Amino acid sequence: MVSRIAVTTWAGAYPQGNASLDGMGTVMPKYVYDFSEGNKDLKDLLGGKGANLAEMTNLGLPVPPGFTITTEACQAYLKSGREPEGLGDEVGEHLAALEHRMGKQLGQSDDPLLVSVRSGAKFSMPGMMETVLNIGLSDQSVRGLAAQSGNERFAFDSYRRLIQMFGKTVLGIDGEHFEEALDAAKHAKDTTNDLDLDAEDMRRLVERFKDVVVKHAGREFPQEPREQLDLAVRAVFESWNTGRAIVYRRQERIPSDLGTAVNIVAMVFGNLDMNSGTGVAFTRDPASGAQGIYGDYLQNAQGEDVVAGIRNTVPLADLEKIDKKSYDELLKIMQTLEEHYLDLCDIEFTIERGKLWMLQTRVGKRTAAAAFRIATQLVDQGLIDMDEALQRVTGAQLSHLMFPRFDDSVPRKKIAVGIAASPGAATGKVVFDSYTAVKWSRSGEQVILVRRETNPDDLNGMIAAAGILTSRGGKTSHAAVVARGMGKTCVCGVESLDVSTKDRRFRARGGVEVHEGDVISIDGTTGEVFLGEVPVVDSPVVRHFEGDETAHGDELVLAVERIMRHADGTRRMSVRANVDTAEDAARARRFGAQGIGLCRTEHMFLGDRRPLVQALILADTDEERERELAELLPLQRQDFVGILEAMDGLPVTIRLLDPPLHEFLPDITELSVRVAVAEARGEPREGDLRLLQAVHRLHEQNPMLGLRGVRLGVVIPGLFAMQSRAILEAAADRVNAGGVPRVEIMVPLVANVQELETVKQDIIQVAREVRSEMGVSLDFLVGTMIELPRAALTAAEIAEAAEFFSFGTNDLTQTTWGFSRDDVEAAFFSAYLEKGIFGISPFETIDREGVGELVRIAAERGRSHRPGLKLGVCGEHGGDPDSVHFFENVGLDYVSCSAFRVPVARLEAGRATGRPIPED
Repeated sequence: MVSRIAVTTWAGAYPQGNASLDGMGTVMPKYVYDFSEGNKDLKDLLGGKGANLAEMTNLGLPVPPGFTITTEACQAYLKSGREPEGLGDEVGEHLAALEHRMGKQLGQSDDPLLVSVRSGAKFSMPGMMETVLNIGLSDQSVRGLAAQSGNERFAFDSYRRLIQMFGKTVLGIDGEHFEEALDAAKHAKDTTNDLDLDAEDMRRLVERFKDVVVKHAGREFPQEPREQLDLAVRAVFESWNTGRAIVYRRQERIPSDLGTAVNIVAMVFGNLDMNSGTGVAFTRDPASGAQGIYGDYLQNAQGEDVVAGIRNTVPLADLEKIDKKSYDELLKIMQTLEEHYLDLCDIEFTIERGKLWMLQTRVGKRTAAAAFRIATQLVDQGLIDMDEALQRVTGAQLSHLMFPRFDDSVPRKKIAVGIAASPGAATGKVVFDSYTAVKWSRSGEQVILVRRETNPDDLNGMIAAAGILTSRGGKTSHAAVVARGMGKTCVCGVESLDVSTKDRRFRARGGVEVHEGDVISIDGTTGEVFLGEVPVVDSPVVRHFEGDETAHGDELVLAVERIMRHADGTRRMSVRANVDTAEDAARARRFGAQGIGLCRTEHMFLGDRRPLVQALILADTDEERERELAELLPLQRQDFVGILEAMDGLPVTIRLLDPPLHEFLPDITELSVRVAVAEARGEPREGDLRLLQAVHRLHEQNPMLGLRGVRLGVVIPGLFAMQSRAILEAAADRVNAGGVPRVEIMVPLVANVQELETVKQDIIQVAREVRSEMGVSLDFLVGTMIELPRAALTAAEIAEAAEFFSFGTNDLTQTTWGFSRDDVEAAFFSAYLEKGIFGISPFETIDREGVGELVRIAAERGRSHRPGLKLGVCGEHGGDPDSVHFFENVGLDYVSCSAFRVPVARLEAGRATGRPIPED
């Protein structure tokens, strides 16, 4: 907790000169900061919104005065269940200062000061927490506001908004009750536009809303302004732990203990008249990255009207015709902010009778394509360098750019066009609510969530859906902002759609009617909506990685390639691929792989070779076993010839046979039935009987911890020797053909050094024989896969025999946690994630404290005994962006992942060696 005395010590970190002691000499925590006291670097303390309001105030921009209650106050409140000592007094002091500055008091009857109470966490969580506007209005002060403004309709519209937001946010009343009352009022006037409601309609609506409060909250709407303020602050604190906020944090991997700041700001009104309004602006297009004027504006409205998409906005460029003075001032401020933050800025503003006010700015969320384009544009403008550009993009964004696109060459039935809010191609069955989206998605269905407009309560459905389609809202609506943040395809503001969630259908142009369960396709790049499923093709980025020259001139591809070149020139770790065939190896190399980190030999024993493996298992004598191994040898050798050719000159790590032998045998139940039926018919089959006996003999209660890996090489004479011979003979063939094979033979599931020494002696003997027979001198390495806790802990001893370690983090995670992945992910992982026991699956991102610590221990102990020990990882964690950063920190030499994730790993390996990414 930051104290008033401590802030004077942390020079440059917190505002100075604010230490205070109580009468007993006790240090009093400072929980409230005026906007003039903060800056953009205090996001931990003031939250993103508060820090940026302070920064804009320091820049001299037109920001309504106010103050921020810190995240530490929220943390203390959530921990104890009550506001921390002294907070109320501090709020009172800052409120009095605000009243003095504004020349009016909160909620006074003749000309009331009104304030907004807004959440603002360190990381942007759009719509997930609470906001209450117009605090200070009451039955008395609403008349004063009407008289002062000369606009009775505005005053009562503001009052009904306060009751509605306060009722939902603070009193926990279902928002539908207020919406029903508002809809009834509009229906009575035969309109769908709330602007058609006059002052008397608004006055009646206020009374109706107050009745809703009494009926559903069991209390009167509070008339005391300070009570409104205090209750709203507490509600914002508590909104940190609402279900939707928890789900969003889990989705975005935001720590759960940060808490939110609370910003109390003097109200400015966009709903005064048609010379007032509110809007959202971007300094660049957040969907494409193009420079220009982007955003939405709504006359005679307050901020939530724009974000909620309740009324369709006009493009920001139209503001020039509506209010040129404010428009010109806004453009200058947008330029100031972008040059100050050196990035795309997302701005919220209000115009009150021709006066422009800035309500918020932040580094804006953007699509993957926009991220790459904007990063390179800023370099070309001289605002940032390539190191910084590399930190402005992520592997997750690159992965999104590699998703397929709709095939433009096939016939499609277009039924609507809206606003392209978040790019991508999504196809799925139509659903009309979040519950159905989640339910169908869990059943394996691809779904498109269709709504008139989304709100924060739709978050679960938005996460579950492949895409989002709304009939209202623009690029700054809730649906658009959240979809862009999650990388979801989204089309908004399709005005031609008549969406009926009650009837579970929507009507499109031309009389097309689409019901729940029907398939549609939406293109978030063009805003088009198609009936039925539309085929997809590879994205231009994938075609570029594949060497397709037709993709090279694409502007986005050029931006991606430019940043990828810098990442490759920056990174320390190399990136390999996990592949098992020559074709996959060739593709991985085109994708930038610098070798193979895992070639699984067991996949080569399936298909038409399975009978040979079964014969090997059934062999009763050494002669039979040697005969079967001799038949497998040339087949294995040919497998390796193709792979070594595709990766010529690059390291190829080949893992000897790892899985239990029962995987190559028939299912025990199926085989038993077949044998029993044959015997009942008097037609017993000797081969099936022998197979059944072998299945029973090899049956294990827990085969993944049984006879597999190195244990096979020890127990079945000649098996690993045959595989090693095939590898080394293939390498000799490559040498004779003028190639440069770099073979690394990996022994799996080693738990102690004696196991590895036993197998290594056999491999060395085979190598001598191959050199003698083929007249070729071969260089190769023998190492092991670290996938057991004991291997990690005894890494120093194992390094006596191993020339390299490859961390098999999939199995190391299983054996460290005591999990069987195939069982636990379906059995209880969803419950663990929902309850916050897991922030993310340990199979998706490395468990740094447990599995990661074993990796660190093994790396340190292994290299302490063998300083030149080569270290890599070959589990799927090798392609996970967060895990790549961990492996860089540990000092591994390479990561290895599936071919498709190689570009992602290359990018993240470059980012991991650069300077830390700035927090937004």
